[in-house]
Amino acid sequence: MADPIIRINDLKKIYHVGDIDVQALRGVSLTVQRGEFISVVGPSGSGKSTLFHILGGLASPSAGSITIDGENLAEMTDSGRTHLRRTKVGFVFQKYNLLPTLTAMGNIEMARYFGGKSGELDNGFVELLKLLGIHHRLHHKPRALSGGEQQRVAIARALVNHPAILLADEPTGNLDTENSNRVLSVLRDLNERIGQTILMITHNPEAASFGHRTVHMRDGRIVKES
Repeated sequence: MADPIIRINDLKKIYHVGDIDVQALRGVSLTVQRGEFISVVGPSGSGKSTLFHILGGLASPSAGSITIDGENLAEMTDSGRTHLRRTKVGFVFQKYNLLPTLTAMGNIEMARYFGGKSGELDNGFVELLKLLGIHHRLHHKPRALSGGEQQRVAIARALVNHPAILLADEPTGNLDTENSNRVLSVLRDLNERIGQTILMITHNPEAASFGHRTVHMRDGRIVKES
């Protein structure tokens, strides 16, 4: 079997709030194979978002080891984590975070710019835009797009630099049932058609069922995998 794309061992994260130490992660261990689709569930405060922030290079661990696509995050400098975010990890958030003054294509191009890419879009990404169903909406600004379309633009933006891993934090939290199902189907298609590794936080059991397996978190620990 090939080396896992993510290997986490006894990961801990402590936040210092005044004189109080808050243990956000209390020894998380997890292995993710390349091409897996993992759903991460748990109540608020269970450590899900903290885990994603560390995976995405937005925060550094307090202890333990974490390797992403062969790189050790614990040994990275701030610039190294920035490079990780721009090249190996794509983020999709609940609130889309699209720039309202730019078109859909402008938002995607901004991500390309920060990733050090320029020139014509490659054929693979053009096909991805068709898969997402937004290739005909690229010249519209976010206010002219539905919530589902905005989220699919956000997915395209996250994938434009071909990251090894896609982190989706409650990607359907602001969507109605129809748009939620469409976004989830797109994520599953991305996983099945191009082998995209996906980790998704969700509170919705139906959304969690789109993944290959579900990781349950509570009180900063993984308590079950199913």
